[in-house]
Amino acid sequence: MINDGGREKIVSAQALNVEVTVVDPEVAVVAVQGDLDADTGTYLHHQLANQLVHGRRHLVLDLRAVPFMDSSGLGIIIRAINDTKRVDGSVRLAALSPALRRLLDLTGISVTTPVHADPEEALAAIQRTPAHAAAEPEGARPPARTVRPPGRGPGLPDRVPVGGLRPGHQR
Repeated sequence: MINDGGREKIVSAQALNVEVTVVDPEVAVVAVQGDLDADTGTYLHHQLANQLVHGRRHLVLDLRAVPFMDSSGLGIIIRAINDTKRVDGSVRLAALSPALRRLLDLTGISVTTPVHADPEEALAAIQRTPAHAAAEPEGARPPARTVRPPGRGPGLPDRVPVGGLRPGHQR
């Protein structure tokens, strides 16, 4: 681990690299690079758990450099979401590739967990939460806005068939 003024670079011999930027004592941006699968998932879980142990209960996962994620990776994200909820924190996902976004849409994770265009947008959303907003002077925060992913109505996910039908199969 290399510490560089609030930025910890965790170097792994595995195919997954994790870089943590501590924004404040309760918030960290975790940038993940590489495939998130059964071989690398435990490593990411340890890094996320380490952030919680050090009091960083709000985590922004920057997934822009994750080209592949399997069910093990999904399990790690779900576990992080549950772990942060236990300490009144949150996980926010940022900078998803179209393939990752589709996977998270299909599994419903993007319905229950905030997804942002980039880590900066996610951090701004954390700053607008009541616990952080109380520390800011009145008028210092930008007005809240509602952003819906394309193709979604007010709070409702697109219908996604579970299991699907084989090509040419009719009901």
